[in-house]
Amino acid sequence: MAEATLLGIAQDGGRPQPSCQKPCCMDVKPDEVAYPTSLGLSMSDESNHLFDATRNLGEQLKIWGENNPKHVWLTHAHFGHVDGLGLFGRETIGAKDIKLHVSQKMAELIHATPQWSLMLDQGVFEIIPFKTGDIIQFGTESIEPIIVPHRDELSDMHAFIIRGENKSLLYLPDHDTWEETLSSYGCKLIREWFDKLEIDTAFIDGTFWSQHELSGRLQSEVPHPPVSQTIAHLGTRLPSDVEIHFIHLNHTNPLYDKSSSAFRTVESMGWKVAVQGMKIKL
Repeated sequence: MAEATLLGIAQDGGRPQPSCQKPCCMDVKPDEVAYPTSLGLSMSDESNHLFDATRNLGEQLKIWGENNPKHVWLTHAHFGHVDGLGLFGRETIGAKDIKLHVSQKMAELIHATPQWSLMLDQGVFEIIPFKTGDIIQFGTESIEPIIVPHRDELSDMHAFIIRGENKSLLYLPDHDTWEETLSSYGCKLIREWFDKLEIDTAFIDGTFWSQHELSGRLQSEVPHPPVSQTIAHLGTRLPSDVEIHFIHLNHTNPLYDKSSSAFRTVESMGWKVAVQGMKIKL
């Protein structure tokens, strides 16, 4: 049976975020530190898969209990999701023959980036390109990349559906807006899309609770659907609904505080705030 381990719940900068002097970062206790979002997957065929490689790779491998995953899957090129790739190189882990699963656009970026290109030449990584909708089998289980709209300055963005023998999981750390994502799949409602994907559990983008966290910046500059908007669209969870866990939380997000009204609202409606280190059997 496949098992997914959530290795981080924070937005790219982690929590506390570097240089942040606000109370949300100044008062963080050691057991409240959150690493950038990443997922570890152990398949029943004994293959191990890491989704997104962050700067906290070492700590996250300890959470997972793995030393050197042989498969790495990248959602997109934004820094917090890829800046751990270098740690697999000669200067640190000294890994060899890691299968690096990426989109064609991400593959082009890797070849064009000297540091990453050198790691290909050194045999650290072997690029395995995928296309949206591909179903990559690992024994009786599979991984399916699906493209979603997100800022594409460097590459496109893919979420992943992991299908185990009993359950299926969506890993969607980033996307721009529900309107764009749903429209791209011919859907009008979040539930409709989840039904179409045939999933049981979803780790989804919960970067901001509301637009008020953007400190004067426009949402178009930092596009992520606020959690308050997502749960307003969904309403109260029904027994037949997918189990949703919000991930990729910005350091300003009040969902880190279990005593906050935001956290109580999410929980009272039947949805969940993800917990770093949680495991799901698939």
